Amino acid sequence: MGELRERFWELPLGDLTRPEWEALCDGCGRCCLHKLEDADTGEIHDTNVACRLLDTQTARCSDYRNRKAFVPDCLRLTLRIVEQVSWLPSTCAYRLRADAHPLPQWHYLISGDRDAVRRAGVSVIGRVVSEIDAGPIEHHITDWPSPRPDRTAYEAEEEGA
Repeated sequence: MGELRERFWELPLGDLTRPEWEALCDGCGRCCLHKLEDADTGEIHDTNVACRLLDTQTARCSDYRNRKAFVPDCLRLTLRIVEQVSWLPSTCAYRLRADAHPLPQWHYLISGDRDAVRRAGVSVIGRVVSEIDAGPIEHHITDWPSPRPDRTAYEAEEEGA
C-alpha cells in the first residue's frame, strides 16, 4: 500500500499521501450505497441498495481497481468531493477529518481491529441488498442510525447491534 506515516490520520486531509488517503477509509461501505434525491426539495434519502460491485458480506468493492469500467458514475473520493458533498455519513473518516474531528474509537486505525466498524453498528455488512437484486430503489429508503460517539465497538456487540 505504500509507506504510512505514524498517526497520519491526525494530519489535515490535504497533507495525506495517496496511500494514507486510501488507508483512512474505515471500510463501512456506506458511500457505495445508492442515494435518492427528492426532485422538489433536493433532500438526499439513504437506501440500503448497494452498488453491484460491493460485496455485501464484507463491505468491500469486489473490483476496486477497475470499478470505473463497470460503474462509470462511481466517485473516487477526493478532498474536493469530501468538502462539497452532503451525503457522506457523519461517521465517515473523511467527513470527520475534513471537519477537524478525531477518528472514533472503533476506527481500525485507532482500535487495530478491522471488524470494529461492524460491531459499532456503522458497517453495511449483512444489512444491504445488491442493486442487482433490489427491485425498485424507492422501496429501499432507510435511515442509517449513527452510533453514540462514546459507544465502543464492544459495547455495540454486547447490546446486539
